Amino acid sequence: MFDAESAPAPLSLAGVTLTLPSTAGPVEILRGVDLTVSDGEKLAVIGPSGSGKSSLIAVAAGLERPTGGTVRLFGEDLARLGEDGRARLRRGRVSLVFQSFHLLPNMTAEENVSAPLEIAGRPNAAALARRWLDRVGLSGRLTHYPHQLSGGEQQRVALARALAVEPRLLFADEPTGNLDGPNAAAVAQLMFDLVAQTGAALVLVTHDPALAERADRIAVMNGGRIADAA
Repeated sequence: MFDAESAPAPLSLAGVTLTLPSTAGPVEILRGVDLTVSDGEKLAVIGPSGSGKSSLIAVAAGLERPTGGTVRLFGEDLARLGEDGRARLRRGRVSLVFQSFHLLPNMTAEENVSAPLEIAGRPNAAALARRWLDRVGLSGRLTHYPHQLSGGEQQRVALARALAVEPRLLFADEPTGNLDGPNAAAVAQLMFDLVAQTGAALVLVTHDPALAERADRIAVMNGGRIADAA
């Protein structure tokens, strides 16, 4: 059984920098970011476009290697792991939800949710996928392909896919950014409800102040730095 009291924090960043090349010369994307996210904590990251919010998620999730500093997932220093090692560390413990859904177009809703469960070695993946699609209100859309679903429905599938593996940490990068007002509100409510039910920690990047206010803590990014975290 998972013991949150004795386990290391799901996420810890210390002095993290990220510099990327460009035709005009090196560009500093992240400039000495320090951040810790505790088990079950809901953190919102806000700030202007280009402040480094999405890059922060990419580095924190091990999708992008930082130029400097230390990123630890569940106490593991990502710099010590290769690509395969980082993938193994994430599997079943880290999930991501993006603005553009990222569903596999040739798979049904049920197949999109069951695929990561099968990769994680979970038994009865199809039955678990159906259960999660029911939890997000899509029990009648199991055999529909992404192009047959509305934007709001596609993001619900993406949420079911992300949370069905019962991760300790969910990264959500502008999860309501492509949705209209009513769908955005419904998906946001669903996401916070499901995270509360599963106990997962949440790192949410958003431009929506109202959505950010629902988090336990807000980190404000500006110029590649966390200007304020309260």
